[in-house]
Amino acid sequence: MTAWEYATVPLIDHVTKQILDQWGEDGWELVQVVTGPTGGLVAYLKRPKP
Repeated sequence: MTAWEYATVPLIDHVTKQILDQWGEDGWELVQVVTGPTGGLVAYLKRPKP
């Protein structure tokens, strides 16, 4: 069974693609984007634990 680690990342409107591209290059997979508690967007990401 795969063990996962998770991260939450605030997304900034004008650099969303760059933020997601950088995390993707580091092996993170986007799971979901939701509105955070203060109204901004938050990305939930996962990757297999080493």
